Amino acid sequence: MTNHYQCACATRRQLLGWAALASLGTLTGLAGCSQADNGTQSLKPVEIDRTTSCELDGMLLADYPGPKAQVRFAGQDKPAFFCDTVELFSTLLAGEQVRAVQAVYVQDMGKADWNAPQGHWIDGKAALYVVGGKRHGSMGPTIGSFAQEADAQKFAAEYGGKVLRFAEVTPAMVDLSGGALHDTRM
Repeated sequence: MTNHYQCACATRRQLLGWAALASLGTLTGLAGCSQADNGTQSLKPVEIDRTTSCELDGMLLADYPGPKAQVRFAGQDKPAFFCDTVELFSTLLAGEQVRAVQAVYVQDMGKADWNAPQGHWIDGKAALYVVGGKRHGSMGPTIGSFAQEADAQKFAAEYGGKVLRFAEVTPAMVDLSGGALHDTRM
């Protein structure tokens, strides 16, 4: 019975996460219209500095390698930053994610320096992602983000992984839980 319940919850979370991602395109389009109409909030990406910290864990983004991300949530003056693309997807795909997303940005690792990425922000929804590669970010293995398919394929050939589009990344690929939940020896 417990296994059936766990499967039902995972399916529900996946459906809610995918619904949130599906609505992202609509929300982004609407945000663009409202921005043009009243100009109240710029949805452009913001560059990180030495004090920019991660929304989830407070880590300083500039202290770690790998692609960073930022999300513009409706009703917030500043973007929410993530020190890792896995954390970005985990947040966006979480079933409990209820904040309206206006824009998502990731760094183009085809242009940015992996060890000290600065700038090169691209639309996260249009980016290509390499999932399952061997390069590490702030929290260990991470998902490489790229503007060009050739750069993503080159990265995957060198470091492993599979090239996916934004909507193809699933909750199972970005599960941040650990510890006792995955320790079968307990």
